[in-house]
Amino acid sequence: MSKVQLELYTRPTCSDCQAGKEFLSKNNVSYVDYDLTKQPSKERDLVKITGTRMVPTFVFKNKSLFGLRSKKKVLIGFEQNIDEIRNILHIDS
Repeated sequence: MSKVQLELYTRPTCSDCQAGKEFLSKNNVSYVDYDLTKQPSKERDLVKITGTRMVPTFVFKNKSLFGLRSKKKVLIGFEQNIDEIRNILHIDS
């Protein structure tokens, strides 16, 4: 079981979102995808987490020993954060 849970906020018209999803799929990374066109109520959550409506937003949640979630790591954008995403997910270049 992974120590990191990933939530991804996306829109289908966002090319950076599609590149991020393709990267995660290629590397067999499981994640919860919130397509804001299909789940508009999730946009409020996104604004609450980031203060903005920008996508893609990667929300990494670490789990503690007891299954409780601890501190979140939030990254907005795929291309400019790919190295940090690889590092968090332990994926080699």
